[in-house]
Amino acid sequence: MSSDSPRRTLRVALGVCLVCSVLVSGAVVGLRNKQKSNQELDRLKYILIAADLYTTDAEVISTYRRAFQPVWVDLQQGRLLKPEEAARLGLKDFDPKNLARDANLSRALTTGEDLAKILRRPNYMFIYQVIENGQVSKIVLPVYGKGLWSTMYGLIALDRDLTTIKGFVFYEHGETPGLGGEVDNPRWRQSWVGKKAFDAEGNLRLSVIKGKVDPTAAEANYQIDGLSGATLTTRGVDQLVKFWLGRQGYGSLLDNLRGGMQSNG
Repeated sequence: MSSDSPRRTLRVALGVCLVCSVLVSGAVVGLRNKQKSNQELDRLKYILIAADLYTTDAEVISTYRRAFQPVWVDLQQGRLLKPEEAARLGLKDFDPKNLARDANLSRALTTGEDLAKILRRPNYMFIYQVIENGQVSKIVLPVYGKGLWSTMYGLIALDRDLTTIKGFVFYEHGETPGLGGEVDNPRWRQSWVGKKAFDAEGNLRLSVIKGKVDPTAAEANYQIDGLSGATLTTRGVDQLVKFWLGRQGYGSLLDNLRGGMQSNG
């Protein structure tokens, strides 16, 4: 009897482990669709927040479908892609991480080009046009780059003039809570609204500075307060915004769109 006891204990333990593993695996599989659905809802929510169109979670999907027209863009040529072109290139779900890993859909950046510290830039990005009365009134641009501890993924919205900032938000990062993590602070995000990214000649002027903006300074309308105690995160935000609004990012596209959007306004 005693000789059987260890074997019986082992069988019971293995049985419990097997049952638990089956239950856990079943839960993971069963929740996968729910997790994907929640991730998609979060993505749409942040797009609405950037465009200043978010009201409640219950209205996220309906607002997105009513107000937004997503479109692929060719960054090298600075133009919007037609749906059939995007399909021919195999562009489906937008994920900048996967695009950057694909050598056929991205290119390596030189040290001088790589302000955002992303190493490779996708050749194609997905932007979100806000449609009002049949016309484009804003665009929301995905942006990303290195902070202190992480790659920060965000969205910046420009008004119909493609110069005035309407919103800015990060939806994924791993910066230090209370320091670099203050990129999530609604007051700091609100400080971007109404600032100018470009001057009247189309030159990129926007900067995230160290310290506070002097409201009497000539450059104040192009400057954003730095994050207190987070110099490297502040620098990362400054550099990633300059990269994506500059020539390596959406700069050529914005130049090509600016005249048409103004004439439609």
